Amino acid sequence: MPTVLLVDDQIELRSIHTAYLQLYGYSVITAGDAPAGLDAARKHKPDIIVLDQSMPGQTGVEMTRVLRADVRFDKVPIVMLTAHAYGAVGQKARDAGCDSFISKPCAPSRLMQELILFVPAPAKTAIS
Repeated sequence: MPTVLLVDDQIELRSIHTAYLQLYGYSVITAGDAPAGLDAARKHKPDIIVLDQSMPGQTGVEMTRVLRADVRFDKVPIVMLTAHAYGAVGQKARDAGCDSFISKPCAPSRLMQELILFVPAPAKTAIS
C-alpha cells in the first residue's frame, strides 16, 4: 500500500484529502506543519509527499530543501499543494526540488490525478 505524507496547516483540507485518498487504497500520514512533517517523513518513509507552501514556522519550500538534502528523500516525489503555485514562489519551489504543483483550492480528484503520475493508485477504480 503506497504511503502519502500530507503536510498542511488546514485541518479540513487534510481530512478531506485523507478520506479520499484512503478510498483509493493509499495509506495517508498527516502533519500540520513542516517540523511535524519532517518527523513523519523520517519515521514513515512515504512514497510521495504533498505539502503546502504557507505553514507556520517553516514554508513548504524550506521543507523541500531539507528533504532534498537528505539522501533518504532525494528521489521521493514532492507535490506542492498551494495557493502560491505560480510566480516567484513556484520558481523557488522548483529550484528547491518540488516535482509538481497543484493550486488551491483543489478537488480531491485533482490531487489524486496528480499523485497517480508518480505513485499509481492501488485501487482499480475510475477517478472522476
